[in-house]
Amino acid sequence: MGEQPDVQRLDDAAVEPRLARLEAVLGQLEQTPGRTAELALEAVELLTAVYGEALARVTDLAADSSRALDRLTGDDLLRHLLLLHHIHPDALERRVARAVDDLRPQLRAQGAEITLVGVQDEVARISLSASSCGATALRDLVREQVLTFAPELSTVDVVAPAAAPALIPVATLWRRPDGTSAGRAAVGDRTPQVAGPLTPGGTA
Repeated sequence: MGEQPDVQRLDDAAVEPRLARLEAVLGQLEQTPGRTAELALEAVELLTAVYGEALARVTDLAADSSRALDRLTGDDLLRHLLLLHHIHPDALERRVARAVDDLRPQLRAQGAEITLVGVQDEVARISLSASSCGATALRDLVREQVLTFAPELSTVDVVAPAAAPALIPVATLWRRPDGTSAGRAAVGDRTPQVAGPLTPGGTA
């Protein structure tokens, strides 16, 4: 079997401007009148559908290997295409959790902590603790990252952490509702002593 020719690969930095250029060209085609532009757009749609089906078959073949699926969904370009074709194998909440996990080291380096509270009705609720300085920019970063992983979300609600419950002083655990100590009976609350049986002499 002959050697396969070397194929030039594109890293993420090279892919991003090409995607931007593709979007710009498609926008120009949509605004261009005439049959030629219509055919060009139709060709793009057909090619996209075929590539989407090919990617879906790759995902099906990798379904038995969690490691392979993790590598597929962990690649930025592949994740974008999987979402574009609605064939991403991970559930919505798992993708949101992955976005939060990916952000955590970056946020910790800036003194912030992030926690996924939950996902319900296409709304992700995320707790973010950050200083007032730069907090707005960090909230925007969180929303952008989460929507990249889960574009079908209607809202990404970034909230401050819930306040910790107040500690109950230990001393109060030993007090009765009336304020007296449970370890000592209140004055006048002593149980009266019951006299013993009388002896024939009249003494107890």
